[in-house]
Amino acid sequence: MTYRVGKYTLPEYSVLMSVYDRELPENLNESLESMLMQSYPPSDFVLVCDGKLTCELNIIVKSFQDEFKHIFHIVQIDENVGVGKAYNEGIKACKCDYIVKMDSDDISLPNRCLKQMTLFAVKPKLDIIGTYVEEFDTDTDEVVSVKKVPVMHKDIASYSKRRNPFNRQSVAFRKSFAEKIGGYSDLKMCEDYEFIARMLQHGAKGQNIPEVLVRYRIDENTVDTRKSWEHTKAFIRVRWIIHRSGYTGFRDFFMPCALQLGLFIFPRKFTRWVYRTFLRK
Repeated sequence: MTYRVGKYTLPEYSVLMSVYDRELPENLNESLESMLMQSYPPSDFVLVCDGKLTCELNIIVKSFQDEFKHIFHIVQIDENVGVGKAYNEGIKACKCDYIVKMDSDDISLPNRCLKQMTLFAVKPKLDIIGTYVEEFDTDTDEVVSVKKVPVMHKDIASYSKRRNPFNRQSVAFRKSFAEKIGGYSDLKMCEDYEFIARMLQHGAKGQNIPEVLVRYRIDENTVDTRKSWEHTKAFIRVRWIIHRSGYTGFRDFFMPCALQLGLFIFPRKFTRWVYRTFLRK
């Protein structure tokens, strides 16, 4: 079915989501519902099951598969392979050239895909589109912060030298461009930033919609995860990979890594203050 906004015909799109056995069933249910009930609904929905799921998660998946059988497709991976490999399997299965990425515990607002596909239609040379993201407390539903990112491509390109210029929870991109650069790398953490940096390095054009269109869950453990040694190692490793590729200079590599090491070393209260004061707006 053709969907038009003014004089523009919107492109059809696939939704790409990956889930594994540690996801909470209620979060997956809310996430799936938020994407399948968009004001401009998807033509294709690819859910990658990264390893065997729990019985509760399988029940959720089966219920959506039965209700949306004409568009809902499952890619089953027998063993957990990690986000990067799971996304690559999902990208292969997506039927549309425009892919809207969705995490299995986030919530998309009803007009997210309408606004992203409208921008793709208005500016057909764009390859990546993101949005602002609202972080909310998963227990109280209280808004904690809004993560803003640069809007226009020039600012995105500059910002990308040190940080991800797109909120990973909000990204939509061209399948053809993603396949041209080889998809996601086989990284266990921070794979989204490496993927975006490689897209931009190879000439992808991007833009962000300066509006909150995705809600991102956080809880009392989020800060601990962000300042953990595992996350810190992954943070530094990805920036080193990007630096070695020639995309960034040494200062671009060193400065964010020094900040991350500081967040790892300093107390939890300080880390929380830095995130809310400087890394979120």
